[in-house]
Amino acid sequence: MILSTLENSARIESLHPLFKIAFNYIKTQDLLNTDLGRIELDGDNLFINNSEVDGLRKEDQILEVHQKYIDIHVLLSGEETVGWLPTSELQTLKTSYQDDKDYAFYSDKPATYVTMRPGDFLIVYPEDAHAPIISSGKIRKAIVKVKL
Repeated sequence: MILSTLENSARIESLHPLFKIAFNYIKTQDLLNTDLGRIELDGDNLFINNSEVDGLRKEDQILEVHQKYIDIHVLLSGEETVGWLPTSELQTLKTSYQDDKDYAFYSDKPATYVTMRPGDFLIVYPEDAHAPIISSGKIRKAIVKVKL
């Protein structure tokens, strides 16, 4: 897991060939005022889910994992807390892996939490179980999906 700000994204753009394309797009587009939904940058290899959701309470959110994609969560408005637990510590499967949607859910409790503000991003890899959209209000965020 990597937590940083968009102004510091250049430091990690070399970690994956599609990161630079994703961050360039995010930093040059007004995603806060862009229509909600999927934005394709490179088909299923690189796309953005631009979303607005009501936050959930910590105790109501569960951990999710992915196998095919790296997620880059970019907060556009509001405040969001994300729980984290290494997948090696997962024990309680809630929903088995759905290959077509690239997720599984677990009801384990996160080991730690981080709070994001607008302009922050969080990169989660397949080894990072994460519980996003924990908030007391509505949040607007972009979730970049980067194919492995």
